[in-house]
Amino acid sequence: MSATSDLIADRLAISDVIISYATALDTRDWKLLRSILTERVGIDYTSFDPELELEMGADEWVHRVRGLAGFDATQHLSTNHRHRIDGDTATCISYMHAGHFLKHEGQDHACFLYGYYTSQLVRGAAGWKVCKVKLTITARHGDERVFAWAFSKIP
Repeated sequence: MSATSDLIADRLAISDVIISYATALDTRDWKLLRSILTERVGIDYTSFDPELELEMGADEWVHRVRGLAGFDATQHLSTNHRHRIDGDTATCISYMHAGHFLKHEGQDHACFLYGYYTSQLVRGAAGWKVCKVKLTITARHGDERVFAWAFSKIP
């Protein structure tokens, strides 16, 4: 393959991983989520929660993210992917629009987060995987109480 073909293939593969991250969250496909993460992952969600900057095993991160199952539905949209590829490492910046929906005490509630993810990936024998992800929230709209309500449903 040519250098251009290789670059296009890498960009497609990286975007597929980023889209799979969003899809796994919304479909509660924890096996898919785990499959696109390296053994250890760096998480920086401090723009959502100032205490959410950590490094942990991928299985632990997947376990923590399972709290999304407390929502009636979520929808994470991933657009405007910008790739920077350097050999077997890459960074993908992707816009994010995430809707979180929950019925609480008979009322429908929703909260929307807008911003972007900065994902760092590495290429290994199994392809591209996320090793670090940073969430930057640029705007919020709706009832943020839904997060506490949803996460309190998970034992």
